[in-house]
Amino acid sequence: MLELNEILKNTPCTCGRIHSFDKRVITGEGAINQLADIIKSLGAKHIFAVSDKNTQIAAGEQVYSILDSAGIKHTDCCFDKDETEPNEESVGYALMYFTPDCDAIIGIGSGVINDICKIIANTTGKPYIIVATAPSMDGYASESSSMTRNGLKISLPSKCPDVIIGDTDILCKAPLKMMKSGLGDMLAKYVSIAEWRIANIITGEYYCEDVAELIRTALKKCTDNASGLLKRDKAAVAAVFEGLVAGGIAMSIAGVSRPASGMEHYISHVWDMRGAEFNLPVEFHGIQCAVGTLMTAKLYERLLEVTPDRQKAIAYAQSFDFENWSHKLREFLGKSAENMIALEAKEKKYNKDNHKSRLEIIIDNIDTIKDIIREEIPSVAELEALYRSIGLPETAEEIGIEPSLIPITLEATKDIRDKYVLSRLIWDLGLTEEFFYNK
Repeated sequence: MLELNEILKNTPCTCGRIHSFDKRVITGEGAINQLADIIKSLGAKHIFAVSDKNTQIAAGEQVYSILDSAGIKHTDCCFDKDETEPNEESVGYALMYFTPDCDAIIGIGSGVINDICKIIANTTGKPYIIVATAPSMDGYASESSSMTRNGLKISLPSKCPDVIIGDTDILCKAPLKMMKSGLGDMLAKYVSIAEWRIANIITGEYYCEDVAELIRTALKKCTDNASGLLKRDKAAVAAVFEGLVAGGIAMSIAGVSRPASGMEHYISHVWDMRGAEFNLPVEFHGIQCAVGTLMTAKLYERLLEVTPDRQKAIAYAQSFDFENWSHKLREFLGKSAENMIALEAKEKKYNKDNHKSRLEIIIDNIDTIKDIIREEIPSVAELEALYRSIGLPETAEEIGIEPSLIPITLEATKDIRDKYVLSRLIWDLGLTEEFFYNK
């Protein structure tokens, strides 16, 4: 059982909020054998089981056997595509199989299956169990689903699973690439925690040190056991899985995605949007996040050498042409750029007065910001050594991204969400051209 008792005491936290998480997380060898008892404890009699053709082999047949042996009725929906996309079509496809007498949902899979099932559970109000098949991403315990809607990568509010089952006998059989993806998603937390703290200083955004420490502890456990992943060591696989679940729990109890994602995730989102728009291949989310993490760490390391120049930053913001930038976004991302462009009317991040206010805060706190970078993000050399030890790709080119697309990818990350990330800090300092385009 994943232990999170210290942060989930149902008492006021140092941040002033009460954190609670009443879901069950069951991990370990043979954990799936508790499934029938769990279903009965929920009072469910007719299960809606969702899988794809790969996860059906990995755990689906075992789930069906357990249900049949317990006399529990089940209606099954299996995606038979080579790749199931997290979009409107997939949610609609699954709902076409759902029947009114289904009183609980079981997802059998990882990222996409879980995201689809969380939306269905949220829509129907039914209890939801996820039987994890790979330690590949951090969305198992989150209250949002990473989906593509109208071509734009978004996070939709959804239902956190009532029960998360991570049977290490199943997880250890997952493809190694999916395990590396999970570790890559965890390594992204170095950047996410740093950016959460920095945003708290610059924009006054809510921040919780206890939640951040939960992530740091889970991340350390993952990196300490990283070498065991390649050997399918159960302790290493369990560490990554539990770390990923902790990331989801952190997002749930904090009420924001900050503890688990930052600019490195937005780099991945940009590539996903281009893939959806122009029918291009994309890598696993966690693999893309790992590459994005190293790219972002290099920028942060470079930022440590910067002394803010007030006049330069103001002049840059004054000369910024939003219409020209919008045109570039449309060329780069197609129709998915429209929603990003429209966000500016609400955010007003390019407003000259808003920029000046942020800039003064940055200048006044630059030493503290640099301390946070040093405290939270390992050196590029340390990260590169870790990546090489487990065979994670280090460059975008290694995962099929043209080097010429990197500058605009980095710049576009500032427009995906209303979230203060490194690309916005670089823009505020008037350094976008220098940092991203080397001008």
